[in-house]
Amino acid sequence: MVDTSLYATFLVAAFALCVTPGPDMMFIVAMGGRGGPAAGVMAAFGVACAMLVHSTAAALGLSALFTTLPTLYHVLRWAGAAYLLYLAVKAFRDRSVPGQEGAPAGPGMGRTFWQGAVTNLLNPKVILFNVAFLPQFVNPGLGHVPGQLMVLGLTIVVMGFAVDGSIGLLSGKLSALLRRSRRVARGLNIFSGTVFTGLALRLAASPK
Repeated sequence: MVDTSLYATFLVAAFALCVTPGPDMMFIVAMGGRGGPAAGVMAAFGVACAMLVHSTAAALGLSALFTTLPTLYHVLRWAGAAYLLYLAVKAFRDRSVPGQEGAPAGPGMGRTFWQGAVTNLLNPKVILFNVAFLPQFVNPGLGHVPGQLMVLGLTIVVMGFAVDGSIGLLSGKLSALLRRSRRVARGLNIFSGTVFTGLALRLAASPK
């Protein structure tokens, strides 16, 4: 269904993109820092599922709406920035130490998954990336263009989860070792809040 030579080039380009630190990776590191290894992996899974939604939309031609409807782009951009600021406030206000008696339980795995998914879904830059990047590796002469786009999208989703999941696992394991003191736990929460704030400002300030 896909052009093998183009697909080989795509694999190299996709891997380079996946291992390059970006907003999703920073978000996953922050979530692993706050909630431990399972939270880091679950946040990566949420991001991967959101990427699958973006890839499906690109294959169906829905993502192209954002290039013709600037208002929709900006609404989504500001919604994403507001959500990231909400997560930042929660992190800054969290003074609990996981594992201590009386400490409130951290966010559940379901909530962590949805935080990762929503953060990615509300980033219009990801949508425009799929519109601009994936079609470069499609051979219209083979036909089944939506199918080719879907294969490319699934590939980058799986590759991205493998990389991001590993990053989330490692950051979570490191934070689990460090979180045994109240001061370090507080520092990790401040770090997470700072990351979320930076991502929100980056999304709000970036032009289309």
